[in-house]
Amino acid sequence: MIDPTADRAVFRQLADLLRDQIASGELAPGDPLPSELRLAQEYGLSRTSVRQAIAILRAEGLINVERPRGTFVRPAEAAETVALRRGDVVSARMPTEAERRSLHMAEGVPVLVVQSADGDQAVHPADRVRLARS
Repeated sequence: MIDPTADRAVFRQLADLLRDQIASGELAPGDPLPSELRLAQEYGLSRTSVRQAIAILRAEGLINVERPRGTFVRPAEAAETVALRRGDVVSARMPTEAERRSLHMAEGVPVLVVQSADGDQAVHPADRVRLARS
Protein backbone atom coordinates (compact mmCIF):
# COMPACT_ATOMS: atom_id res chain seq x y z
CA MET A 1 0.00 0.00 0.00
CA ILE A 2 0.98 3.62 -0.41
CA ASP A 3 1.82 5.51 2.80
CA PRO A 4 1.65 9.29 2.28
CA THR A 5 3.35 9.82 5.67
CA ALA A 6 6.41 7.74 4.74
CA ASP A 7 9.79 9.29 3.98
CA ARG A 8 9.70 7.81 0.47
CA ALA A 9 7.77 9.92 -2.07
CA VAL A 10 4.36 8.48 -3.00
CA PHE A 11 5.23 8.26 -6.71
CA ARG A 12 8.30 6.18 -5.84
CA GLN A 13 6.14 3.94 -3.64
CA LEU A 14 3.74 3.43 -6.56
CA ALA A 15 6.67 2.67 -8.91
CA ASP A 16 7.93 0.12 -6.35
CA LEU A 17 4.49 -1.47 -6.11
CA LEU A 18 4.05 -1.74 -9.89
CA ARG A 19 7.65 -2.98 -10.30
CA ASP A 20 6.92 -5.73 -7.75
CA GLN A 21 3.74 -6.69 -9.64
CA ILE A 22 5.75 -6.96 -12.86
CA ALA A 23 8.55 -8.96 -11.19
CA SER A 24 6.07 -11.39 -9.59
CA GLY A 25 4.19 -11.95 -12.86
CA GLU A 26 0.99 -10.42 -11.51
CA LEU A 27 1.43 -7.99 -14.41
CA ALA A 28 2.77 -10.17 -17.24
CA PRO A 29 4.56 -9.10 -20.43
CA GLY A 30 2.04 -7.56 -22.80
CA ASP A 31 -0.48 -6.82 -20.03
CA PRO A 32 -1.85 -3.30 -19.93
CA LEU A 33 -1.31 -1.23 -16.82
CA PRO A 34 -4.45 0.31 -15.36
CA SER A 35 -5.14 3.82 -16.66
CA GLU A 36 -3.62 6.82 -14.91
CA LEU A 37 -7.05 7.77 -13.62
CA ARG A 38 -7.71 4.29 -12.24
CA LEU A 39 -4.30 4.12 -10.52
CA ALA A 40 -4.84 7.60 -9.06
CA GLN A 41 -8.26 6.61 -7.70
CA GLU A 42 -7.16 3.18 -6.46
CA TYR A 43 -4.18 4.52 -4.50
CA GLY A 44 -5.53 7.97 -3.59
CA LEU A 45 -2.84 9.80 -5.57
CA SER A 46 -2.78 12.70 -7.97
CA ARG A 47 -2.41 11.95 -11.66
CA THR A 48 0.89 13.82 -11.52
CA SER A 49 2.22 11.29 -9.00
CA VAL A 50 0.98 8.44 -11.20
CA ARG A 51 2.70 9.96 -14.24
CA GLN A 52 5.95 10.27 -12.28
CA ALA A 53 5.77 6.58 -11.28
CA ILE A 54 5.08 5.57 -14.89
CA ALA A 55 8.04 7.69 -16.06
CA ILE A 56 10.33 5.80 -13.67
CA LEU A 57 9.18 2.40 -14.94
CA ARG A 58 9.47 3.59 -18.53
CA ALA A 59 13.04 4.81 -17.96
CA GLU A 60 13.85 1.42 -16.42
CA GLY A 61 12.58 -0.27 -19.57
CA LEU A 62 9.82 -2.18 -17.78
CA ILE A 63 6.90 -0.66 -19.67
CA ASN A 64 6.04 0.86 -23.04
CA VAL A 65 3.71 3.80 -23.43
CA GLU A 66 1.80 3.42 -26.70
CA ARG A 67 -0.34 6.45 -27.35
CA PRO A 68 -3.32 6.29 -27.65
CA ARG A 69 -3.54 2.55 -26.82
CA GLY A 70 -2.16 2.68 -23.28
CA THR A 71 0.76 1.51 -21.17
CA PHE A 72 1.94 -2.10 -21.40
CA VAL A 73 4.44 -4.34 -19.61
CA ARG A 74 7.43 -4.95 -21.87
CA PRO A 75 8.49 -8.48 -22.65
CA ALA A 76 11.63 -9.52 -20.83
CA GLU A 77 14.51 -9.54 -23.26
CA ALA A 78 17.69 -11.49 -22.86
CA ALA A 79 20.40 -9.23 -21.52
CA GLU A 80 23.67 -9.04 -23.39
CA THR A 81 26.76 -9.23 -21.19
CA VAL A 82 29.49 -6.76 -22.07
CA ALA A 83 32.91 -7.52 -20.60
CA LEU A 84 34.63 -4.34 -19.48
CA ARG A 85 38.40 -4.17 -19.68
CA ARG A 86 40.85 -2.07 -17.73
CA GLY A 87 40.66 1.49 -19.02
CA ASP A 88 37.10 1.25 -20.35
CA VAL A 89 34.89 4.19 -19.41
CA VAL A 90 31.10 3.80 -19.16
CA SER A 91 28.65 6.68 -19.37
CA ALA A 92 24.88 6.90 -19.65
CA ARG A 93 22.83 9.26 -21.79
CA MET A 94 19.61 9.39 -23.72
CA PRO A 95 19.92 7.97 -27.25
CA THR A 96 19.67 9.98 -30.40
CA GLU A 97 16.56 9.29 -32.44
CA ALA A 98 18.67 7.34 -34.95
CA GLU A 99 20.18 5.19 -32.17
CA ARG A 100 16.76 4.56 -30.67
CA ARG A 101 15.43 3.37 -34.03
CA SER A 102 18.45 1.24 -34.95
CA LEU A 103 18.55 -0.41 -31.52
CA HIS A 104 14.75 -0.88 -31.47
CA MET A 105 14.44 0.91 -28.14
CA ALA A 106 11.38 2.21 -26.35
CA GLU A 107 11.20 5.94 -25.72
CA GLY A 108 12.64 7.03 -22.40
CA VAL A 109 15.24 4.25 -22.12
CA PRO A 110 18.84 5.46 -21.81
CA VAL A 111 21.89 3.99 -23.51
CA LEU A 112 25.19 2.98 -21.95
CA VAL A 113 28.22 4.12 -23.91
CA VAL A 114 31.39 2.06 -23.43
CA GLN A 115 34.51 3.94 -24.50
CA SER A 116 37.52 1.62 -24.69
CA ALA A 117 41.07 2.68 -23.94
CA ASP A 118 41.92 2.41 -27.66
CA GLY A 119 39.16 4.88 -28.58
CA ASP A 120 36.48 2.48 -29.80
CA GLN A 121 32.96 3.31 -28.67
CA ALA A 122 29.98 0.97 -28.32
CA VAL A 123 26.40 2.01 -27.53
CA HIS A 124 24.07 -0.42 -25.73
CA PRO A 125 20.42 -0.13 -24.61
CA ALA A 126 20.60 0.20 -20.81
CA ASP A 127 17.63 -2.12 -20.31
CA ARG A 128 19.22 -4.96 -22.30
CA VAL A 129 22.83 -5.06 -21.17
CA ARG A 130 24.79 -6.29 -18.17
CA LEU A 131 28.25 -4.95 -17.55
CA ALA A 132 30.92 -7.27 -16.15
CA ARG A 133 34.57 -6.70 -15.33
CA SER A 134 36.85 -9.10 -17.17
